Amino acid sequence: MEKIIEVNGVSKTFKHKNAVNNVSFHVNKGEIVALLGPNGAGKTTTMSMILGLKEPTEGKVSIFGKSPKHRDVRNSLGAMLQEVSVIDSITVEEAIELFRSYYTNPIEKETLLQLSNLESERKQRCEKLSGGQKRRLNFALALAGNPDLLFLDEPTVGMDITSRRTFWETIRKLASEGKTIILTTHYLEEADALANRILLFANGKIIADGTPDEMKATISRKTITFYSKESIPTKLLKELPNVTEVKSNEGRFILTTEDTDATLKAIYQRSLPVTDVSVERGSLDEAFEQFVANQKEEIA
Repeated sequence: MEKIIEVNGVSKTFKHKNAVNNVSFHVNKGEIVALLGPNGAGKTTTMSMILGLKEPTEGKVSIFGKSPKHRDVRNSLGAMLQEVSVIDSITVEEAIELFRSYYTNPIEKETLLQLSNLESERKQRCEKLSGGQKRRLNFALALAGNPDLLFLDEPTVGMDITSRRTFWETIRKLASEGKTIILTTHYLEEADALANRILLFANGKIIADGTPDEMKATISRKTITFYSKESIPTKLLKELPNVTEVKSNEGRFILTTEDTDATLKAIYQRSLPVTDVSVERGSLDEAFEQFVANQKEEIA
């Protein structure tokens, strides 16, 4: 596959502190990659070096095989950062037209309004926009130059749940058209829903790299959910093999277990009166917590 971003042995030191420590990875064309990690983990510094906003202390970053500061690269990427300065007194569509004028092959204004879901706000002055609407405007401006590579820093902060899900659909559509997308987010649900690959940072290093499903598969604890029209004693369920927690509410039971196969086998061997049995894997939050905890133990 075509490599769009290559990061090789990159480190960044601030006053003798390693913000990023010997990080290497590449991103292929059409991927949606989420950079996750606790505050201070190194993901924002890494994104800044990829964008050419910060110089690596060591190592090399290339985009499309060139320096991030190369003119061809600058014309082929768009960035939706936390803060974007826009003249407050102009309207939404005037701001979009202004940013379109910076590029030789911009996306049509109407398309940008549609992709950012701002068609109804086109005549509204930027200073009157809500926080979520400003984020959507920033998205339109990042897309204005029709970039092949798109960086999104906490893109849905301030958006309501409906706007957030609409935004996700737009991101998926852009990726399906061949655009490569890098995002940071504190919403793990967002990373799970959008990314086909996650890079998890901690203490300036990448401690996990994989799909959301691969991340969640590392969690040994899983849940078994079932229904029963009969009363099943909690004590009995807690005595099942590998069960660590039991929750019940109006005939619905949730068992947390370290070994779903062993627990299910015991349920059926004892002919417990259960129906609608389902098994759920660990969540991305649990995987996140486990990876970070393991990293702290290694450092200790």
